[in-house]
Amino acid sequence: VQLQASGGGLVQAGGSLRLSCAASGRTFSSSFMGWFRQAPGKEREFVAASRWSGGIISYYADSVKGRFTISRDNAKNTVYLQMNSLKAEDTAVYYCAAAQGPHRSNYFTEDAYDYWGQGTQVTVSS
Repeated sequence: VQLQASGGGLVQAGGSLRLSCAASGRTFSSSFMGWFRQAPGKEREFVAASRWSGGIISYYADSVKGRFTISRDNAKNTVYLQMNSLKAEDTAVYYCAAAQGPHRSNYFTEDAYDYWGQGTQVTVSS
């Protein structure tokens, strides 16, 4: 199983980026998939997660709620993170993650996920 994250880059504050995470090796259509980030000198933190239950159910960290949107294309086995109104404090390496199943009450913790992508750098200049 591999998760390939892409879409990071350098953007000015107030700008937007869209991250993608393509999964291969198994299907995650009904599993929890999420995004975490790690800023320099800080621990990895939860950003957003989604699961499929007749439709997408999404969860967000308070710090990104209203600015970031997680979505998924099950046909492509891909999850996305649309990031708008970016701030300097959003600068971090962003990691995608996938769980083996749809039931994760601890979806906001790293322990909930079984597979991780390699990370993609997002830098927001102020």
